[in-house]
Amino acid sequence: MINLLYVAAVIAAIAFLILCVSLAMTLGSLKTSLQSVSHTVDGLTKQLEGVTTESTQLLQKTNQLAEDLQGKADKLNTVVDAVKGVGDSVNTLNQSVHRISSSVTTKAEQNSDKIAQVVQWGTVAVGLYDQVKERQPEKSAGWTVYKSRS
Repeated sequence: MINLLYVAAVIAAIAFLILCVSLAMTLGSLKTSLQSVSHTVDGLTKQLEGVTTESTQLLQKTNQLAEDLQGKADKLNTVVDAVKGVGDSVNTLNQSVHRISSSVTTKAEQNSDKIAQVVQWGTVAVGLYDQVKERQPEKSAGWTVYKSRS
C-alpha cells in the first residue's frame, strides 16, 4: 500500500509537471500574442496621431471657409438689399407714371369740349391770318399792287 502511495505521488508529480509545462507554453504564446498586440497598438497610435493632425488641419480650413462664406453672404445680402431698393424705386416710378397718365387721360376727357373749341378757334385764327396776309399789298418796284379776291 505504501507502494501505491508512491506511485500515486509520482503520477501526481508528473501531472503537475505537465500542467506547469503546458502553463509555461501557454504563457509564452500569450507573451508573443501580447507583444504583437503591443506593436499593433503602437502603429495604430502613430496612425491616429497623423489622422488627428490631418483632422485638425481640415477643421481649421473648414472654419476658414465658413468664415469666408459668411463674409461673402453678408456682402451678397447688401447687394440683394440694393437690388430690392432699385426694384422698389422702379415700382414706385411705374405707379407714379400710371397715376399721371390716368390723370392726364381723365383731364383730357373732362376738357375734350374745351380742347375741341381751342382747335376750332386755332383753325379760325389761322384762316384769318391767311386772309390778312393775302390782302396785304405786295411791294414791287415802288408801286403798290393789290391782289384781287378770288
